[in-house]
Amino acid sequence: MSANTYLPIVRLLAAMLLLVTSTAPARADDISATARSVVRVVTIAIVDDEVVGFGHGSGFAVSPNRIVTNAHVVELAARYPGNVVIGVVPSEGTKGVEGKVIAIDTVHDLALIEFTGARLPTVALYTGPVDEGSDVTALGYPGNVDLATARSAADYIHPLSPIRSEGVFSGRRQMSGTAVMLHTAGIARGNSGGPLLDPCGRVIGVNSAITQGEEGDTNFGFAIANSEVAAFLARAKQPYASVGTPCTSIADVDKADRDADAQALSAADATRRAAAERAALEQQGTLGTARIAADRRRENVMAIATLLLVLGAMGIGAGALFDLQGQRRRAIWGWAGGGALMLGAVVVFVLRPTGETLLPKGGSTPVAVASSAAVSSTAALGKLVCRFVPERSRVVSSQTTNVLIDWGNAGCMNGRTQYAENGSKWDRILVPTEEQTVSVMQFDPATHQYVTRRYFLSADQMDTVRKIRSQVTLKACSPDEAGRANLATQQAAIRTALPPQPNEKIAYTCSADTGSGG
Repeated sequence: MSANTYLPIVRLLAAMLLLVTSTAPARADDISATARSVVRVVTIAIVDDEVVGFGHGSGFAVSPNRIVTNAHVVELAARYPGNVVIGVVPSEGTKGVEGKVIAIDTVHDLALIEFTGARLPTVALYTGPVDEGSDVTALGYPGNVDLATARSAADYIHPLSPIRSEGVFSGRRQMSGTAVMLHTAGIARGNSGGPLLDPCGRVIGVNSAITQGEEGDTNFGFAIANSEVAAFLARAKQPYASVGTPCTSIADVDKADRDADAQALSAADATRRAAAERAALEQQGTLGTARIAADRRRENVMAIATLLLVLGAMGIGAGALFDLQGQRRRAIWGWAGGGALMLGAVVVFVLRPTGETLLPKGGSTPVAVASSAAVSSTAALGKLVCRFVPERSRVVSSQTTNVLIDWGNAGCMNGRTQYAENGSKWDRILVPTEEQTVSVMQFDPATHQYVTRRYFLSADQMDTVRKIRSQVTLKACSPDEAGRANLATQQAAIRTALPPQPNEKIAYTCSADTGSGG
C-alpha cells in the first residue's frame, strides 16, 4: 500500500505505537491458538523527525521474542535502520514493542525480527507432506480490511486478533527460484509474512504474494514453502519447533486411546491371572509334597510306637521267664523295662502327628485375582522409560522424544512432583508462569500408560487458571492422604476453567528402564 494512503494517520501512529493496550477474545480451537502467535508488523519511515512513510504486514512467532515475516515487509528497515522503526503488535497483550532485523533473505523473501518487552506463544513448523486439496487457513492483517474498518492511527497498533481465511492447497510451484505453495485462501496486501496453516494450526508456509487476475479470473495466493522457511531458520541459527506427524482429530485420538486402554487393561489382567495360576500350580505342588511328608512322618511314628509295644511285651515276657527260673532280680528288670517300653509306646501313639498338611516356611495362601481396572496402586514402580505412541497422539508443536520417569510411593513423580488420585489413575496439572499452555499429565500404574494433554490458552484464560493454581498448597511429594485429596479438589477446579478438548494429546507406553533409554 502507498505511503500517501496512510500519511494522515502516521504521525499519531508513531507516537502511540508502544503505548496502546488491549486484549482480544479467542476461540478454543487450533487456529485461534496459533492466532495468538501472529503479529502485525508495522514500519514507520522517519526523515528529519518527519514521518514520510508507513507500511505494514504480518508475522508469527518462532520463539518467545522472535518472529518470521517477509523480507519485503521490513526491507527498508534493514537498509536504513536509523530511519525506519519496526513495530511488532501482538494479537493480545498489553502493548506493542519495537523490533529489529537480525536476519534477512531477500532472494527467498524471508526475515527474522527480534524484539524485547513481551513474550509470545510460539508456533510449530509442519515438516511432513501436504496433499493437494488439503484444507489450509491463512492468518494475518489484510490491508483492505484495515481500510474498511480503521478510524484512526490507533487501529493499526491496537492489539486485535488476526483475520482468518480458508481455502485449499492447490499445489507446489517455483517462483523466482523459490519453492512456493499455491492456495485459494483469501489474502490481500498486509497478509504478507503471515502464516499459512494446516488444520492443526501448524505453519506450512509464509504468505507472500497474490495473483493479479483479470476480470473473472480466480485469485490464488502464494506462500513460501515450509522447506524454504526451515532452511532460512537453519541458516539464521534460529531454533524452532517442528512436527512431522499428520494432523488428526482429538475424537479419533480419544477413540484409539480408549481402545488401547482397554487392550492394556485386558493384557494387565491376563498377566495377573497367569501369574496367579502359576502361583496356584506351584502351591498345589508344594501342598502335595507337604502332604506326602506329613503322611510319612505319621507312618514312621506309628511304626516306632508298634516297635516299642512289641519290645515292651517281650521285656515283660522275659521277666516272667526269669521269675519261673527263680531269677527274681532279672525278672524285676525285665518287667520294669517292658513296662517302660509299653508306656513309651502309648505316649508315642498318643502324640503321633495328626497328618495335617503344613506349608513350608515362607509359603503363602492363594491370592484372589482382582481386575486391574479396580486397582489404584500406591506402590512405587521405580524408573520407567515411556515411549511415544503416534497412533494414540495428536501433536501440534511438542517434541515426542522418550520420557524417563521415576514413579515413587503414593504418586510421587521423580522424587519431587506430587500427583493426585483420579479414580485408578494419577493426575498433575502444570500451570506455567510465562507460557500460555496448561498441561494435564496422567499416569496409570495398572497399564503403565502416561498421557499429556496440552491446552493452548489466551492471556485472559491463563490469568484465570493461574489464580486458581495459586490456591494449590501442596508443592512437593507428600504421603499425607488429606493433602493429596485437597490437591485433587483444586485440580478439579482448574479443569473447569479449561476448554472441553485439549489442543494436543501425547500418549506414551512405559516399561522398566533397563538403562538404554532407547
